[in-house]
Amino acid sequence: MSGTSRERHGPLLAQPLHRPSAGRIAAYAGLLVLGVVAALAGALVQSGWFPGGLLLALAGAAGLFLGGARATGTRGGAVAPAAGWVVAVMLLTASRPEGDFLFGAGIGSYLFLLGGMAAAVICATLGPGRQPDGDTVRLGK
Repeated sequence: MSGTSRERHGPLLAQPLHRPSAGRIAAYAGLLVLGVVAALAGALVQSGWFPGGLLLALAGAAGLFLGGARATGTRGGAVAPAAGWVVAVMLLTASRPEGDFLFGAGIGSYLFLLGGMAAAVICATLGPGRQPDGDTVRLGK
């Protein structure tokens, strides 16, 4: 192991948590905003060009979730845009006092909601998690 000040000794779960860097916080905030934008765009596209718009909206959301995980190298990179997406979609499904709403009660809207949530869970699961490093973590040593 190298002689850095952040050397790890012992199990990974026993290590103290460190505050993320400002760049990582900015990346997560940007991904959160992109999740909101993807939800707004998907809400408009999915009903406009059914079924192609629904597939396009779900593919865009899944691409954002998986791309965020790959770009940051953490599962948090998938969770941040997924959180923005879910919050925006839930706010868009609520009807206003005037009776206006963006989502209709059709199969496309339900597929968009459930499909986007499923894509968020799948992409967050596929994202890389915290992995121990070094030769001491290999089995059999």
